[in-house]
Amino acid sequence: MRLDVDRERCQGAGMCALTAPAVFDQDTEDGLVLLLASRPSPGQAASARLAAGLCPAAAITVTDERTPGGSPPPEAQLP
Repeated sequence: MRLDVDRERCQGAGMCALTAPAVFDQDTEDGLVLLLASRPSPGQAASARLAAGLCPAAAITVTDERTPGGSPPPEAQLP
C-alpha cells in the first residue's frame, strides 16, 4: 500500500490524524495534512485506509501495490 496526500485539496478537518496518528499528522502552521508514512506497516494499513475514506476533501489517495505478476504483496496474503 502506498499513500499520497494532496495538501491543496486538504481542508484541515483532521480526521486522518485522529484515525491514524502514526501515519498522518496536521501541520501546526496551516492545519493541513502531513504524511508521516507513505508506505504504512501492515499493522497501520487498516487505519490508514479508513482515514482516507473519512477524509471529507478526498485528499488522500491509497494505491494498492502489487508484486510482479499481479499477486498481492506477501504481507497481504492470508496464511
